[in-house]
Amino acid sequence: MNKQTDKAPVQTPFYYGWVVVMIAGLGVFFSGPGQTYSVSIFIDYYIEDFGYSRSLVSGIYSGATLCAGLALFMMGRLIDHFGQRIMMVTVGILLSFALLWNAFLLGSVMMFFGFFMIRLFGQGSMTLIPNTLVPQWFVKKRGRALSIMAIGGFASSALLPPLNTWLIESFGWRMTWGLWGGALLLVFVPLAYLFVRNKPEAIGEIPDGTPKPVKGKTNPTTIADVNETSWTLKEAMATRAFWFILFCVTVPALVNTAITFHIVSIMDLKGLGTGVAALVLTLMAVIGFPITFVSGYLVDRFSVHYILAITFFGHILTLVILFFTSSWWLAIAFGVFWGIVNGFERIVLSIVWPNYFGREHLGSIKGLAQTVMVIGSALGPLPFGIFFDWLGGYQEVILLTMLFPITATILALSSPQPKYEEYHGS
Repeated sequence: MNKQTDKAPVQTPFYYGWVVVMIAGLGVFFSGPGQTYSVSIFIDYYIEDFGYSRSLVSGIYSGATLCAGLALFMMGRLIDHFGQRIMMVTVGILLSFALLWNAFLLGSVMMFFGFFMIRLFGQGSMTLIPNTLVPQWFVKKRGRALSIMAIGGFASSALLPPLNTWLIESFGWRMTWGLWGGALLLVFVPLAYLFVRNKPEAIGEIPDGTPKPVKGKTNPTTIADVNETSWTLKEAMATRAFWFILFCVTVPALVNTAITFHIVSIMDLKGLGTGVAALVLTLMAVIGFPITFVSGYLVDRFSVHYILAITFFGHILTLVILFFTSSWWLAIAFGVFWGIVNGFERIVLSIVWPNYFGREHLGSIKGLAQTVMVIGSALGPLPFGIFFDWLGGYQEVILLTMLFPITATILALSSPQPKYEEYHGS
């Protein structure tokens, strides 16, 4: 172990893992330029400047997202091989380059590669790496740590859409991409390089921090029971729980992206207008933020698969409210319930993998899950669009969509944490 990593970069009066959580939250924040809520602000300017149709730009975006999702699986293996620190710095530099690439777009081919890079390095990798880093530092307090990290995601989704709008109106869309690229390179990359460490063992610590000495006991590190078995990806894939949970984590990506993508049109057809649609999205973010701390508290104390099942039951209830929404107060109720569900799923979908399969090979395992989630987010809006074209509305597809969380609820209840000994002998 080299001297640079045998102690914490800075001495803190508290467990250094909380510094790592803050940098991880910043990483999630800087995934924003690659997220749909940010990119969507640029679409109309692309259509106007390049003279493209909306369907062409949407098709390029969906195709690039799908390709990014397929490529993301390898990112998980690279994380396991090189560690989160090197990958976070490398991906930060690559995402900065991708944002600068988007500042110089000349046509559809460059646009495709621009979307591909920001989806792979932004939406995919800059959420995957923090979600594999924080669980390395926490076991018993993992839910709380992920809740704090999630602040970065909520701040990003709340700030970037209006900030992008102002920047584009003030400086143009090309300069806006450049500013984000520069901020990422000058702010995030140095902080990640200086303060991120892959595991607490790299600085002589253990997950959750060194416990206080107990009279009559030996070295504090020897009395801390981490009690976590690590599975390889191949071993995890041999369990029923892996495949059931993999389906479960795909459902929110598919359903939420579909509804978000079409929310303005859905509310228009219900006679409620764009303003109500914007209010719903705002409510989702505002309500979801404090709920993450509630869910973080619960997953630290109860079996994850029960909390997961409750989350999907909430999805069913949310879709039922959306189906019957015909007034502003029902739309508000939908936004509130959607926010509660979103707050739960942000934590429970992140914590289930390390809790079930350990820390050692988390990059490969969560990389596959993230790949499936990105593919789900790419495919989600399509059925809603097809039903709208066929039947002139969304009621039928909302009913059909309920089958996904219903199935996920059943599978979650059928997926308690697998026991390593049952698959490998005692």
